[in-house]
Amino acid sequence: METVYKRTHMCGELRKSDEGASVALNGWVQKKRNLGALIFVDLRDKTGITQIVFGDDAPAELLEKANALRGEYVIGVKGTVRERESKNPALPTGDIEVLASEMIIYSEADTPPIYIKDDDNVSEDLRLKYRYLDLRKPSMQRNLAFRHRLCKLTRDFFDEEGFTEVETPMLAKPTPEGARDYLVPSRVNHGKFYALPQSPQIFKQLLMLGGTDRYMQIAKCFRDEDLRADRQPEFTQIDLEMSFVDQDTIIDIQERYLQRVFKQLLGVEIERPFKRLKWIDAMNSYGSDKPDLRVGFELRDLADAVKDSGFGVFTDALAAGGRVMGIDMDGCSEKFSRKDIDKMTESIKTFGAKGMVWIRFEEGEIKSSVSKFFDQDALRRIGDVFGAKTGDLVLIVCGPEKIVWNSLGFLRRDLAGKLGLLRDDDYKLLWVVDFPMFEWSDEEGRFMAMHHPFTSPKSEDIPKLDTGDLASIMADAYDIVLNGVELGGGSIRIHDRKLQKKIFDVLQLTEEQIKIKFGFFLDAFNYGAPPHGGLAYGLDRMAMLLLGEDSIRQVMAFPKNQNAACIMSDAPTVVDRQQLDELAIDIVKEER
Repeated sequence: METVYKRTHMCGELRKSDEGASVALNGWVQKKRNLGALIFVDLRDKTGITQIVFGDDAPAELLEKANALRGEYVIGVKGTVRERESKNPALPTGDIEVLASEMIIYSEADTPPIYIKDDDNVSEDLRLKYRYLDLRKPSMQRNLAFRHRLCKLTRDFFDEEGFTEVETPMLAKPTPEGARDYLVPSRVNHGKFYALPQSPQIFKQLLMLGGTDRYMQIAKCFRDEDLRADRQPEFTQIDLEMSFVDQDTIIDIQERYLQRVFKQLLGVEIERPFKRLKWIDAMNSYGSDKPDLRVGFELRDLADAVKDSGFGVFTDALAAGGRVMGIDMDGCSEKFSRKDIDKMTESIKTFGAKGMVWIRFEEGEIKSSVSKFFDQDALRRIGDVFGAKTGDLVLIVCGPEKIVWNSLGFLRRDLAGKLGLLRDDDYKLLWVVDFPMFEWSDEEGRFMAMHHPFTSPKSEDIPKLDTGDLASIMADAYDIVLNGVELGGGSIRIHDRKLQKKIFDVLQLTEEQIKIKFGFFLDAFNYGAPPHGGLAYGLDRMAMLLLGEDSIRQVMAFPKNQNAACIMSDAPTVVDRQQLDELAIDIVKEER
């Protein structure tokens, strides 16, 4: 007696052209309908559903077994494909059904705690607790299959481009800056710790020094940071590094890669070259270093229009070195009520804004929240900066530059979403280049590397390291942005020992700190380092965007929840005393 039917087809493959064929299928029971003379079973696997029919001429034993079936029973069926009398256009297999002649029940199932369908409307926590059931849903199987194809395409493309896939260590030295490390205690070296890698950055650069020339890896990375919709404590990068390249060469390779991704996976033609924006232009025009170009509503500087207005809120902001900027919501004067505007004002206070000025351009009159300080001509002059016309709504924020950028950058994208202007099938790719090399940290009281300390300054800005004009130094760095989300980023690296030493000096690292944190890495540069650079994509994030999902948990098989926990397996969890003793670790109870 057969214990497993050797299937001839997957459940989603059969078509009318298969009529008359003898087939064997395996899968899960989606549902069963007993019509007395006939029993219908929808059989499901990862490819789809086929309707199985148990007829009145079937043996009594087979009918009895079929009638005992319940949802999520795992079965095998043999039978003959025939045309359905009542077709189902919603199913690819809806023209046919399989008249069963044999069936085997592999396993029975209790009533599942969640429905195995996409529109189950169940809480995410319940989905994650029973993830093995959630994975049976068509959308999850489709997403995992898409992710697989993305990985395969990636490996194939970079193989064609001369890249070698190399695995880098999972147990490494703790990193000095950035997000928190996940630490792993060493049993054989008490008191010492490995760290799970935040990225393979140092190792991939060492591969360049080792002559690998072009490296790629689909790499697991770990960061102990607060979660958001597009972040997880463990995630996957498409990690790349190249020798003897400049920024243009790297960008050319990546544009051809992304062009193939969109063509082969989505059937979408993407034109090259992609638009490039300098970081400062992106911030001044969109209030973001990852601007969404699907909509306009560009920021405009209003300093010249308001500097002589006598309105203290604006003039004080300018006098303090801040900005007065705004956006023109084209044709939106009647689309947002005063209550809506009040909500907008509250929302930008989270970015540090103290308030917001609005101007409505109505037929024959201009209304504003500051009408008592600005006459009609003064309001019109502000509108002229945007080319505002009747029906427009202008929103203005003033204050420190970063607050103004962040507030208006949030508003333009948030309001575009509310207006239904952000289509998932409208793909706008661009490069943001020439980032600041350093950013001031009030907490540290010093300049910090905006990316990491191995990023090279633009060659023309290197002399500024000696003059101390650090804020104006631009990095040879680049981010690839899709619809307001950073897909990936990278930089040309420092390969000159003297330049690297200058960067460490700027970052106020002592010789001892440099040796402890980077000693082995810098030693390698004593033996000849090629010019090199690279880039890393967030694979989970890329798959999420291409599939139109709103969370990377939808494209990961076993993600963590918002507390970085796996509620299915109960990880993280306590360990027994013996394990802790072997590691020479004690748990200190937190005093409350």
